[in-house]
Amino acid sequence: ALGLRAGLPTLILSTDLHQTLWGSQLKQLKVGTSRRFSGTSEKSLIDDLHTILSPQYAARARQIASQMCTPTESAVAAADLLENFATRRRAS
Repeated sequence: ALGLRAGLPTLILSTDLHQTLWGSQLKQLKVGTSRRFSGTSEKSLIDDLHTILSPQYAARARQIASQMCTPTESAVAAADLLENFATRRRAS
């Protein structure tokens, strides 16, 4: 998320499920691409870099970055949701 928050297209060479899922989201948003690290070749790496370095991907990454909240805003929102949930559960 740091690269995307900085407005940079991202290439993920995944080694676990979390990275694979994040890579799928990047592909769907057209701000990055992803593949399994074990399936990466010199050709696939070059192709992926050409993809994410295209002007369209860079523009889209900058657009998405401008819509993202800061890590602090995310933490505050998550804490608020937990507090609200706990408060409602106690009141019931």
